[in-house]
Amino acid sequence: MADRRRVNGPVGATFAPVFEKDRQDKVNKVAVRTRPNNIIRKIYLHTGVTPSASGSAYLELSSGAVPGTSGLKLSCTVHGPRALPRSTPFSPHLILSTHVKYAPFATKERRSYLRDTSERDLAVHLETSLRGAILGDRWPKSGVDIVVSVIEADQDRSAPHVSPEEELWGMMNVLSGCITVASAALANAGIDCVDTVAGGVAAVVETTTPDEEMDTEDLPKKADTVLVVDPVPAEHGKIVAACCVSYLPNRDEVTNLWLKGDLPASADGTLHLQLLEKALLAARQADRVVVAVLKEAAQESS
Repeated sequence: MADRRRVNGPVGATFAPVFEKDRQDKVNKVAVRTRPNNIIRKIYLHTGVTPSASGSAYLELSSGAVPGTSGLKLSCTVHGPRALPRSTPFSPHLILSTHVKYAPFATKERRSYLRDTSERDLAVHLETSLRGAILGDRWPKSGVDIVVSVIEADQDRSAPHVSPEEELWGMMNVLSGCITVASAALANAGIDCVDTVAGGVAAVVETTTPDEEMDTEDLPKKADTVLVVDPVPAEHGKIVAACCVSYLPNRDEVTNLWLKGDLPASADGTLHLQLLEKALLAARQADRVVVAVLKEAAQESS
């Protein structure tokens, strides 16, 4: 028997109505990136936002230049180190457990309350990135839980549906933010690490420009590839390939590398290395923000 006092929502996923004034204007819309190709978006980072946790941090990336584009908002909590149950086999080092979950309202398509495969993949990448920075041998038979909540993801809210490419490239931005906010939360929890780890993303994008010898009404256009850091899918016409790294700046070590896409063939074959260098550049810029916030928090506590 149905509950008469409760209004149940629809069973399937629903989308908000989007009214397009002119479809041709949407097709001819040119994505413009206002910031330089070597500069990441502005980052807001704050630690100690959850008093009940051992350590916590909140990260927010500003939205892109395209109107209707949402920014990235992440919240991370660290619980532990704490003793493991007696039934757990002895471990000489710290057992790290990561958990990444999208809020139901984080994306245009409503998320389920249970984790899907993409969220599990993000958790695995996050664990790999942080394991190389934590000094785990100082906490034998202990465990620490790192929980990252994605409050808002990088998406173009003006588009009615989510394209598979936008979701894929947006996952890399989410992973980069998870690495950065988890590093700040670990430092806030007082867990010893060899260095602050930061995430960075770089991409190879196509910039389509009309040919000067052709009429502007003709369809053929020239497509040039450009390397950019911190790509936003709504700011670029097409993203060919992207690279996400987790980087330890002081030790000059990469703890995790995730490369997706089809890189165009180059004459010298160094396009992969150039893409990696751009991702490391983005990670260094994010690490400066983490270090500055941690120093400010240490001065306030003292």
